This record gives sequence, C-alpha cells and structure tokens, in this order.
Amino acid sequence: MRILTVALAVLMLTAQSFAAAPNWAALDMSPYEPPKPAPTFALPDLDGKVTRLEDLRGKVVVLFFWSTW
Repeated sequence: MRILTVALAVLMLTAQSFAAAPNWAALDMSPYEPPKPAPTFALPDLDGKVTRLEDLRGKVVVLFFWSTW
C-alpha cells in the first residue's frame, strides 16, 4: 500500500510539471514582474549641496512629491 501511495504521488508531481502555463488573460490576472531599478537622478538640498541617488545606495529612500495644483 505504501509503494502505491508513493508511486501515485510521484505520478501526480510529474504530471504537474508537464502542464501548460496558465492563460493569464482568461484569468484576468497578470504574471508578477519584478520591480525595475530607479533611474539615476540628482537633487539639490536646502543648502545647495547636490545629492545623487547613487550616494544613498543601501539605504531606505522615501520620495515625497508635493504639488499645489
């Protein structure tokens, strides 16, 4: 009985590996795409010193965009 259970489990795992990829459009879903790196930019601070994004590598950066529309 144990051999039959193991054989059935192996058969099911093998059958899943040959399954077709899901049709994302029919599921109304899109596959995960990893985030893209931020473009390089430089901004002056209040003292006039220019800070580049490369200077902050490895640190958490929060950008706050504010506008008076």
